[in-house]
Amino acid sequence: MAVLIGIDEAGYGPILGPLVVSSAAFSIPDTHLKSDLWHLLRPAVAKKRKHLAGRLLIADSKKAYSKSIGITHLRRTVLAGLLCADGTSQKPANSAQLLNRLCPQCTGRLAQYPWYENLAKCALGGDDDDLEIASLALKNTLSANKMKLLSISSTCLDVGYYNKMVSTVKNKANVLFTAICSLIRGAFDTACDSENLQIIIDKQSGRIRYQRLLGRMFEDLELKILCEENSVSSYELAGYNKVMRLHFAARADDRFLPVSLASMTSKYVRQVLIESINRYFISRCTHLKPTAGYWKDGTRFIKELQAHPARVQYDSQKLIRCR
Repeated sequence: MAVLIGIDEAGYGPILGPLVVSSAAFSIPDTHLKSDLWHLLRPAVAKKRKHLAGRLLIADSKKAYSKSIGITHLRRTVLAGLLCADGTSQKPANSAQLLNRLCPQCTGRLAQYPWYENLAKCALGGDDDDLEIASLALKNTLSANKMKLLSISSTCLDVGYYNKMVSTVKNKANVLFTAICSLIRGAFDTACDSENLQIIIDKQSGRIRYQRLLGRMFEDLELKILCEENSVSSYELAGYNKVMRLHFAARADDRFLPVSLASMTSKYVRQVLIESINRYFISRCTHLKPTAGYWKDGTRFIKELQAHPARVQYDSQKLIRCR
């Protein structure tokens, strides 16, 4: 058996809101590693929104979410996935519980932001019966293929924490790579000696060579280059009687189901926190339009906030990302 993990991020480019990196881990027979998981799991999941017929949409978050579609598919897939992985019928009831399940390490930091104070009062919504049915269908379909969804987890880099990291390493690309490597390290540390650990990550800004970066992040492991090509760069890292293989693949969030699930998870967590920012400031500043936090519209939001007669006080180091 292998452990196949997909890792992807949401929010690398915005000026407002967190950068979120997530992972989705599956137990899978070695013979399925090169299979189309959407095809294997087609009774429970689909890659396109059309003709879902009750199945879960698992796709690149850019296809699962838009301003017109909203978070419906993100919420349904992530919450059903959590129920499947946790083996419980208890879904998170509110934003605080969601974050406690996905990224408990960030909850202490988020408590220091006034716009995140009421996360426990922000119901997630969704149809509980539908989620239970979709989750059970996913679990049964995975089981029929001798697979299991082991976990879904996130690393949330809130703005204050993100700004401190950027000021330390002087490069936001290194901040993202560090967050990715924290999830990789967690997977390696918890893996059993005999497990075939395979991790797929979306290529970082088209980069082909990762040896130097990986060598710096995993100094205690022996690193071997398997291939470095335009489509994929693969590496083997070994130590402590364990071996893992990392694959940085082009368009991984659209080609590999675990990466798509990670992509949707990252986007969902980010949207939950962006919505909390919008609620906080709009409730205090009438006629302020909500923002998704990306550069142009995020800058508009900040300017309108600064010019608003209400003059809401905020710590810019916690609201606005450094570039």
